[in-house]
Order: sequence, then C-alpha cells, then structure tokens
Amino acid sequence: MGQASGVAVDRQDHIWVIQRPRTLTEDERGATLSPPRSLCCAPAPPVLEFDADGNLLQAWGGQGQGYDWPLNEHGIYVDAQDNVWIGGNDQKDHQVLKFTRDGKFLLQIGKADTTGGDNDTAHLGRPANVAVDPTANELFVADGYKNHRVIVFDARTGAYKRHWGANGRPPGDPSVKPFGNPVHCVRLARDGLLYVCDRSHNRIQVFKKDGAFVKEFVVAPATRGSGSVWDVDVSHDAPQTWLYNADGENNHVWTLLRESGKVLAKFGRNGRQAGQFHWVHNLAVDSRGNIYTTEVDTGKRAQKFVFKGTFPVAE
Repeated sequence: MGQASGVAVDRQDHIWVIQRPRTLTEDERGATLSPPRSLCCAPAPPVLEFDADGNLLQAWGGQGQGYDWPLNEHGIYVDAQDNVWIGGNDQKDHQVLKFTRDGKFLLQIGKADTTGGDNDTAHLGRPANVAVDPTANELFVADGYKNHRVIVFDARTGAYKRHWGANGRPPGDPSVKPFGNPVHCVRLARDGLLYVCDRSHNRIQVFKKDGAFVKEFVVAPATRGSGSVWDVDVSHDAPQTWLYNADGENNHVWTLLRESGKVLAKFGRNGRQAGQFHWVHNLAVDSRGNIYTTEVDTGKRAQKFVFKGTFPVAE
C-alpha cells in the first residue's frame, strides 16, 4: 500500500481504502523492478475493500476505457446504492469518477487537464472528496485543491445543480473570509446538515443542503502549516451526537459535539507505532462507532480504533 489517501465505510460495514501505488519507493516494490531486486513486493491496485477484521475482499482500479483515472488518487466514498466514487488532486486531476462496487465504470464528472475556475459549472478544480444525499440523489463535491467551493450535481446523470463558497456566498465574495485551499472534505449528516472542511483555515463550516450557511467550528486555531481540519465524519448513534475530525498537521483525531463544535477529547500523536499517526488524512466511522483512519506522505497505512463506549469528559 502506498499513500492511503481515502477511507470509507459502506452499509455492510466493509472498509474501502484508496491508495496511491505510484508513491511506493523502489525498496517497497522491489519485486516489480527489472530485474527484480527482492522477493517482495508489488503495488496493490488503488481501490481496496476489506471486511471489519481487515481481510481483503477485492481490489481494483487504474486506467480503463471511457474515463480518466486520476494521476494522484484522493478521496473515496461509497453511497447508499453501493456505488464507489473517487477523485484526484494531481495538477491535472479535475474529475470525479463513479463505479459499481466491483469496479465497472458508470460516470465521470469533469475532465482531466481541464478546469475553469470557481464559477465554471462544467469542470472541477482538483476535487478532494464527495458525499451523496440518498434522498435527492445529489452529489456534493469538495472542490477542492484549486477551486474554493462546494458544487452539487445529479448523482445519476452528472447534471449541474448549484454551487457556493464560504458562508454560502458566491466564491470570492469579499464580504466573507473565503475558503482556502484545499476545500478538503464534505460530509452529510442524517438531519440534512452538511459539514465542509476548510483545511488551511482550521474550520468546519456547516450548511443546509441548499447552501444556506448555518455556523462554523474552529479546531486548534493556532495551527499553521497544512491546517487542522482534514476530514470529518459523524457518529452513528441515533442523534449523531459526535463529530470526528482528522487533523494531519497535529496528528490527532478530535472528538467534537456536533451541535456546538465543542472539543471533548482527542487521540493519537506523531509517530509510527500503532495508535500514532504520520499525516492522518482521512477517517470514517462504522455502524458500531469504530473509527478507521488512513495516512499519506510516508504513513502509508490504515488503522482501526475500536469504540469502547462513552465516558465523562472534564471541563
């Protein structure tokens, strides 16, 4: 496994990881060199499906007919119909792809090496991740490493619906602090609230599905560098009480109250051992409350953290 740039959980509690085979060093793929320099190893395909115990169920992905596979894989999402969505963030990756769970190509939105800015409704700008609203069958795209917006499409046809920037305003509106780069995540809760990661500004902005701004939360506000808000997911208890935030600059996973944004706890720290992180990039929560994380740069792994129940948190 190369840099693990995305993780998702499907309705069966299977774990999906997208990784970057091209980021493996010669040491890590010695068996593929000509001549081979070692007995191990070879890159796995980009898309990996595991069961909850970590057993590999299937693997697929890469360039094929009819679509532009990203040069630098980034983000994965499995919708309620078991379709698998992926993006990319190379300088030429301006597309989102949709596949069946076994890797059959269904749809491409956007086009590689073609981008037109924040108000171009036909093209994307290095999209980071997506979420699908199962009720309206709408695709929300965190767009992205080049653009500064959320953009919405019909998840079946790819037809454009709407887009907005920070605070629900048009991208670039000088009356509000704009989204920085990247707009790194988008996550939909069951009550219809949409959570968007403005990574470099250390903030989570909350919207209604129509783009109306609700509120924002700031996490670790003194963080500089790559920022503190890399990915979020919601807990799966009935009211979805908690919001989990992957922070790849500080290498923590923060637990917030979803209603107020109050930080309750954190786990993880810099390191290479189990339970530590190097550039924790994405996370996903299963129906039992377990949290799965993936790491980029030289992290190159997925980890599982088992939910042990709730406990009082000191003020």
